[in-house]
Amino acid sequence: MMRFGRGIAIVLAVFLLTACAPRFILPGPLTQTPVLEANHVNLADGVRLPLRSWKAEAKPEKAIVLALHGFNDYGTFIAKSAWTLAERGVTTYAYDQRGFGGSPHTGQWAGSDAYTNDLTTISRLIRKQHPGVPLFLLGESMGGAVILVAATSTNPPVSDGIILSAPAVWGWQAMPWYQTIPLSLAAHLFPGWVVTGEGLNITPSDNREMLIALGRDPMVIKGARIDTLYGLTNLMDRAYEAGPTFSGPALILYGEKDEIIPWEPTKDLLAARPKTVLSKQKVALYQNGYHMLLRDLQGDKVLNDILAWLNNSKLPLPSKADLNGVKIEPRQTGFLQ
Repeated sequence: MMRFGRGIAIVLAVFLLTACAPRFILPGPLTQTPVLEANHVNLADGVRLPLRSWKAEAKPEKAIVLALHGFNDYGTFIAKSAWTLAERGVTTYAYDQRGFGGSPHTGQWAGSDAYTNDLTTISRLIRKQHPGVPLFLLGESMGGAVILVAATSTNPPVSDGIILSAPAVWGWQAMPWYQTIPLSLAAHLFPGWVVTGEGLNITPSDNREMLIALGRDPMVIKGARIDTLYGLTNLMDRAYEAGPTFSGPALILYGEKDEIIPWEPTKDLLAARPKTVLSKQKVALYQNGYHMLLRDLQGDKVLNDILAWLNNSKLPLPSKADLNGVKIEPRQTGFLQ
């Protein structure tokens, strides 16, 4: 009788897992040619994504930066830095990714491929609008994960270099089982359940004034659907696995006080890079840096490093953050120990 009851329980569990599933809003059929407008990007499936730009104040332009925001954020995350970049002859573009900011279906995940394909499409549109000008991709947190996955895919974006600020690489392989199993179960059983980070006592930045402003900004999402977190973890897992094939010129930034993306999976990503490309990729570690490096109180120091790298990637960074000694061991297989 106990075996019979156990069998029923197993069948019921399987039924529950298959009856529900994460509810992603995947791209629709491709019906039109993508177009870059002044304030929007019209994509091939008809979706319109808000677009912001900060044009270089002097001509000719020295470079273009296409910036991707982090989870629950939107395109204005780069605004303060973009004004400084414009003063230095660099034009910045930033768009709201699907499900975030002013894009359709706010709060719902579109699938990792949607985010990477959108980046590839938009980078090519920007390249056409600025022929001959170096184009760099800058991604913060989730935006960095999108860039990592896209850059190592068979359909990569246009890029002359990549800037990753605290890239989100905390995927399934890097999380402990007591986090992955509940997340997977909840995403299949209660996909629309919304959770917040209240009570976690996590500090994303030392810039309290900026954090208060974000809390008051209605465009910043304050919670997250479980299935959206599930989709984000899928993306981060793919970004974590991108290390062995991440071979282009890059500046990788990380704050030693980051409480959002742990150092261990980040170190794993760095250790997995091919040795042949280490001379093309610079790692900067900021002792007083938090997750939101460009908006921290020392954000100007980080931005000056980015500007210096854009100008000459071979020279040491002004802050000397690239000289911070850290031993990066080869990555372990499977879950981190």
